[in-house]
Order: sequence, then structure tokens, then C-alpha cells
Amino acid sequence: MSVASVFPRLEARLPSVQKPIQYVGGELNSVVKDWDCAASSESGGPTVRWALMYPDAYEVGLPNQGVQILYEVLNERDWIIAERTYSVWPDMERVMREGDEQGPIPQFTVDSHRPVGAFDLFGLSFSTELGYTNMLNALDLAGIPLHAVDRGEDDPVVIAGGHAAFNPEPISDFVDAAVLGDGEEVVLAISEVVREWKTEGRPGGRDELLRRLAVTGNIYVPRFYDVAYAADGSIEAVVPNRPGIPFRVRKHTLMDLDQWPYPANPLVPLAETVHERFSVEIFRGCTRGCRFCQAGMITRPVRERSIKTIGDMVENGIRKSGFEEVGLLSLSSADHTEIGEVAKGLADRYEGSNVSLSLPSTRVDAFNITLANEFSRNGRRSGLTFAPEGGSERMRKVINKMVSEDDLIRTVAAAYSHGWRQVKLYFMVGLPTETDEDVLQVADLARRVIAKGREVTGRNDIRCTVSIGGFVPKPHTPFQWAAQLDHETTDDRLKKLRDVVRDDKKYARAIGFRYHDGKPGIVEGLLSRGDRRVGRVIEEVWRDGGRFDGWSEHFSYDRWMSSAEKALAGTGVDVDWYTTRERDYDEVLPWEHLDSGLDKDWLWGDWEDALATADGADIEIEDCRWTPCYDCGVCPEMGTEIQVGPTGQKLLPLSVV
Repeated sequence: MSVASVFPRLEARLPSVQKPIQYVGGELNSVVKDWDCAASSESGGPTVRWALMYPDAYEVGLPNQGVQILYEVLNERDWIIAERTYSVWPDMERVMREGDEQGPIPQFTVDSHRPVGAFDLFGLSFSTELGYTNMLNALDLAGIPLHAVDRGEDDPVVIAGGHAAFNPEPISDFVDAAVLGDGEEVVLAISEVVREWKTEGRPGGRDELLRRLAVTGNIYVPRFYDVAYAADGSIEAVVPNRPGIPFRVRKHTLMDLDQWPYPANPLVPLAETVHERFSVEIFRGCTRGCRFCQAGMITRPVRERSIKTIGDMVENGIRKSGFEEVGLLSLSSADHTEIGEVAKGLADRYEGSNVSLSLPSTRVDAFNITLANEFSRNGRRSGLTFAPEGGSERMRKVINKMVSEDDLIRTVAAAYSHGWRQVKLYFMVGLPTETDEDVLQVADLARRVIAKGREVTGRNDIRCTVSIGGFVPKPHTPFQWAAQLDHETTDDRLKKLRDVVRDDKKYARAIGFRYHDGKPGIVEGLLSRGDRRVGRVIEEVWRDGGRFDGWSEHFSYDRWMSSAEKALAGTGVDVDWYTTRERDYDEVLPWEHLDSGLDKDWLWGDWEDALATADGADIEIEDCRWTPCYDCGVCPEMGTEIQVGPTGQKLLPLSVV
């Protein structure tokens, strides 16, 4: 039976909300299928229906490549429907809750405006934990019971993915399942399980479907695990509560990215979004070994796309989308073994056209002027961004970001001398063992950058923007045991740094200074290293009006702290226990039953190396792409291997038709 669109109920109300275009759908390359698409397909049988959500506003969610890839992979199957939904702004939420004579208007997909609650599966991709309150709002608007335990057979199976899903414990009350790692293959496997269960007449109801997902070993179903707590509030054990459920759930790793050249049909937004470009992921994973970086740790091993596949994806994406900017994405794009050939080949292809190329993430020690010139050959020369992360040489050694001050000065000197006028430097405050002096050295570094720019160019219009974020310890990294810096000390250090920069008469005007205060970082820390008890805090915040916590104008630290005090009363733990407390090796961490492939002893050893480096030891963990394996555990544990070039291929000129 078909499900009706809510658009007729919505359309008349759109003029009353801001940016109504974001709720209309109909983007170029979007897909709308019949509700019973499998009935008319060759395969026959039941249709499996996914509602995919990036839990943020349309302008942030639509460009998200993870959701776009899954949307396309799923819709390629003639028996699967995949549609998209995004968080609605407060003005639209009011309109939906007020509703009409039929009642409230439910959370809807933008593709066909079908109610999210009518789908089989509701998949949410979390790149940050600050989207959790938006998830609760979407569930409530959709009419889906907030708590997984209250859902019936006809409610969607709610599945979390993305980087934050590597510790889904804080949202375990609200999600039915979580997927760790790459999603392309696993969403198809989940769809097969759901289809088989529906074909058999839904035996055993919702519980049996979740059991079938859990026994695969790749899908975490929180309800099948019990958590026991010790008297001091720490976790005693996390164990399966029924036969056949694995003790550890493994992440999924996609090998041979050339076989998965997505997105092949990129969505072109109708409203303005945060990234107006076509993006190609040129490789996945990173083994540089930066100790703070969760993305680098959980996406191992490195898997490169070949130069030919990159070229094909760029050409197809430009043709299918009309975008004029192409971003070559990865965690450190200049580390691709054939980046020079990629840059030259693409620059040759598109020279004289309106297509510009960008390399959004570049390490200081991987950058070179030849590369930069190739990417700016069509005359579009944007600012350059580098991330030293630590203000002092000592801090960079502690975090294993082996970039010296001299490396940075050499790089920016070359950039300024070749016509660049602006450089952006990104740092973190609150890193383990950091002192005030480490942070104040950021000002010295910025001054040296400006001085060198003026020296090599003979000009005074040289700019350097210093951007500073607060460090948040993340699961599955060597710093997962570290104490987080309290927000008062964070703000104090930032104020001292700001005053030093402003008081410098010679350089102050040339240095831009951007920073975030320490309060949002404390909330992110609570959510990133929290356990199941933190779910009560999230729910309390949402009930108190919490929405869009990743947006400074909507975020309320006081709301989070008062909600935490209320929700954690009687548990023996508080916000400081989750954030500013250092852990030891023997403590059971909330995510230890979730296997990212990284060996706990290796992570602990790297944490000890960081502390030893802070005391003066000279320890560097090199990139295992170019050195012998140093036993992080991923490749043997996951049955994977590093896949890098060079392939020796070249990009051929495009033939004119």
C-alpha cells in the first residue's frame, strides 16, 4: 500500500518559514521511486525502504558525502528505496507541531515528502556528537517512540553510523543499532537481512530482526548487551545477554575504493549550502599517527584511489552536476602517492576552463609550490590552510605532529614568494601536558610567519589568520585516557594569547584571531566519552528545548549543565567525572566491546610515549606507509592491508566530442 506525501499539508505553510526552498526537494540527481518499487522490478519480493538523515540543517547536511554515497548505493538496487531527511529549523518545527485538522505534520523526506515513520530503516550519520538532540527531535516529530525498547514491529529500525558511532553508548537508549566503519557494503547487507525477514512473514517480530543483524558481528545492537557498574561509578563489564551475540563488534572496512566510485550522480542543492563544490575522496584512512586524531585512527588502513579512477570521477561529477569547483578530499590529500601526477593531469585537462581545483586538507610537510601552482593554474588562488595543531615544538612532539617551526616558515615563505598573500594556521588548546607557555608560542609563530612574508615579498599586505579550537579526547585514540582541560583554564589561556597578539603594535593588524570558548568542548567531551547514563542528559536537554547544539547561537552550556546535574543525580558520577578526569589502563572504557582494530596495548604504549616525550624523550611514530609495520593491530585484526600506489598511470587528455 502506498504512503501519501505530506507536501499538500506543508505547501501552504512554507511562506511562513525561513528558507522554505530547503524543504521542497527536487534537486538535480535526486531519486524518487514508487513506494512498492520491488513489485515492478525483476527481483520481485518486498521493498526495503531507508530514510537517511544527516542530523543538521539542509545547508550542512546535503553536501555530506557519506549520506550522498549511501543514498546512491541503495537506490541502485531496484528493490530498495532510499530518501533523505534533514533537521528542521525551529520555525518549521513550530509549523509541524501545530499541524492542521489532520494533526501534527510528521518529519518528512525531502525527496517525496513521505513520513519518516513509514520507512523500514531510519539511518543517521553522526560526524559530531552535538547532533544527538537533533536526532531526538526528528524521532519525536516522526512519531517514532524515543526509546528503542518502546518501538513496535511497524516502527523503523533506527541505526547510527559515522565517526561518532564508534562510541554509541550515550545514545544506546534511542538507537536500535549502530554500524562502525565504512557503510557502502554494510547497508546493502542490512537491506538483505530486512528483505529476507519480510519475505518470511516477519518471524519473531522486531526482536528477531535485530538478532539477525547482531549475529553478523558487524552491527551493534545495544539491547543485547548488559552493562554492570562498580561502586565507584566506573564500568565493571559489558557482556552479551543472550546466546549467539558476539562479545566484540567489529568495524567494517571497504577495500579497493576503485570498485566504489561514488558519488557518481552528485546532488546539486537548490538552496545555498556550506560547500558549493563537487568532492572526490582520493583516499581513505591515515597512518600519520597524530595522537589526538580519531578520524585517522578509526579509518585505518590507507586505501588510495588510482589516478585513472580519480580522473574519471572528476570528469563525470563535473558533467553531471555543473559544479565549477572540485575538491580532492581525504584526511591529508597531499599524502596521496601520486598527488603530483593527479594535480598536473587535472590541471592540464581543465586549463582555460571555468573548473577550479582545491586541496582542502594539506600538511605543512606534504605541501610544495609545484603542487599549489597546479591547483591554481586557472587563476583562482585561495588562501592556504595549514594545521601545526600545537603552538610549541614540544607540544607537536607530544601529539606526534612532527612539523618543525622551520618547516612551517620555509613553506609559507615559498607560498608568499609565489603570490599568495594569506595563510591560515589551525591550532588546538588544551592538549595533554600543555602549559600557558606552549599556547603563547602561537603568537611567536604567527609573528614569524608575517615577518617572513614581508621579507620575501617586500609588501605589507601579508595576512595570517590564527584559528584555535579546543581539544576533546576521543575514543579509539592514544589520548582516550587523557584528562580534558576545564573550560575556565581554556578560556584563560585563549585570553592571554589574544592579549599578546593585540598588544603587538608591529604585527597585530596582520594577524586575524579566531577561537571558540571552552564550554562547547566540555559538552562534546561528555558525549564523546560518555556511557549509557549520559543518554538521560541528552534527553533532558532535548526536553528543555535543546536543538542544533553545533550552532553557537543555539547552544546553551547552562542548559547542558543543569540537565546533567538533574539526570546524573544519584549515579555517583558527574560531568567532571566524564571530562576532566584522567583514566588508567585497567578502567573498562564504554567502547571497549566495539572493535576498531586498534590494539589496546599499542594505544596505551603510544599514550605513555606521549607523556615521555613531554618530559624530553625523543620518540617519533612514523607513517607505516613508508616504514615497517609498528603493530597498531588494524591490518591483521581486520584482515586488511594498506593499498597505495604508485600505479604508473597518467591522465589522458579528454577527447572532444
